[in-house]
Amino acid sequence: MSEQTSEDKNKNKNLKILFAVFAALCAIAAVFTLQSPPTEETKETPTTSSAGSENALAQGEMKNFVFKDPNVAIKNITFADGEGGERSLADWKGKTVLLNLWATWCAPCRKEMPGLSRLQEQLGGDDFEVVALSVDRKGLAASRAFLESIDAKALALYVDESTEAIQQLQAIGLPVTILIGEDGKEIGRLTGPAEWDSPDAIKLVKSALGKS
Repeated sequence: MSEQTSEDKNKNKNLKILFAVFAALCAIAAVFTLQSPPTEETKETPTTSSAGSENALAQGEMKNFVFKDPNVAIKNITFADGEGGERSLADWKGKTVLLNLWATWCAPCRKEMPGLSRLQEQLGGDDFEVVALSVDRKGLAASRAFLESIDAKALALYVDESTEAIQQLQAIGLPVTILIGEDGKEIGRLTGPAEWDSPDAIKLVKSALGKS
């Protein structure tokens, strides 16, 4: 009788061990199920960003162009034209403007100015103009001689001898080029030189003009 009881106890002990092992395996399986990555069916479908079209334009030569979101009104800076008359950005209201800040001592400016001149030749008109603004303290004479030396015939002469435009427009270094919509708001800007008559630049400007 005692032998039977001992055997039963051993069986019960083994069953308890097996049950404990089974329970542990079930718990481990549950943990792996919770931590496993979602299947293709359960993954969330990414939404299309509203900036997608802008990213498509900020490529190639325009890869460093930074869009302003939302567009903000740009300060109405004042400066002199080639005859010494006072001008301001408000004079271009209703017209899309590519405002370029440059100086005679700026080597990258010298490199990109011919491209800006060619862009003006190609797209300049009633609805668009490249406004190349010299922020050189040497004034009108030096800035005029610079434009003539690089044969930038399509660019009108504008000069801010006070250089206040740099601070007012929060420009960091030169050149800085700002694309302004006909509503007087900044669309975006590019700091540093670029090939402004490249297909990438022309596509960007045409987009601002609502042209394909």
